[in-house]
Amino acid sequence: MNLPFTPRITPPTEPIAAALWFIFRGSDVLVADMGETAVIPQTHHKLPLLRQHYLGHLDEAAMPIHCFAAEVAAETPPPAGMQFTGLRQLFMRLPMNHLWLAGRAVQIIDWDRTHQFCSRCATPNEILGHERAKKCPNCGLTTYPRLSPAIIVRVDRLIDGVPHVLLARNGRWQRDFYSVLAGFVEPGETLEDCVHREVFEEVGLRLKNVRYFGSQPWPFPNSLMVGFTAEYASGDILLEEEEIADAQWFTANNLPKLPSSMSIARRLVDAFVAEASQ
Repeated sequence: MNLPFTPRITPPTEPIAAALWFIFRGSDVLVADMGETAVIPQTHHKLPLLRQHYLGHLDEAAMPIHCFAAEVAAETPPPAGMQFTGLRQLFMRLPMNHLWLAGRAVQIIDWDRTHQFCSRCATPNEILGHERAKKCPNCGLTTYPRLSPAIIVRVDRLIDGVPHVLLARNGRWQRDFYSVLAGFVEPGETLEDCVHREVFEEVGLRLKNVRYFGSQPWPFPNSLMVGFTAEYASGDILLEEEEIADAQWFTANNLPKLPSSMSIARRLVDAFVAEASQ
């Protein structure tokens, strides 16, 4: 999604009038629980912070809303009336822009936490002031927040003139939950190569007409999901049983339980339904 957000490394020198504090205990963020909704705090509540980073500012109000990411120790209790909650549990409870900023924040905190020392010479790293990076003062190795690119693909097929979509159930998911196929990009591989490889490995099918659809950051823990559509070319479904519990062709009016509407997986399926109805 296109956020009205300006990323920055250093906070402004003038007093900050409005701010959001994305405070994490592990991978759970501090929120005020309002029942069906949740609210990101506008102060750090004088909590003892292990680390903090300025993220930038939202530009959707009369004045910029500055955003900070921070972390507290695992034993830190939440302030009264608040709780630490996983991001998945906040789908549809936080405003969408706050949810995706929380995803940005948790990845920066995780990067800071896990890159305290140089991976080449074990010297303590130093945070750079002009970009989101750390540099080893001994050997000069620079490290950036990690991103793990992954593809997610909707495979379409005409069966007896009726549009069908391939949906699969991962063996780790709840029993009736189906989605499109996805997988991580390997070193030296293009995104398109990854689409072909993942689909063949997981369900034994060959594809044609692979096309870019869209992308979505996915902070579980640090993925960038790059979405594609493709058409069935050949083959019969043959499951990679260690990964896929079931895979079937579905029509637009006979779909199983689907992913959250906030996911690119659901956007892909919703686009299929819209196209099939035309």
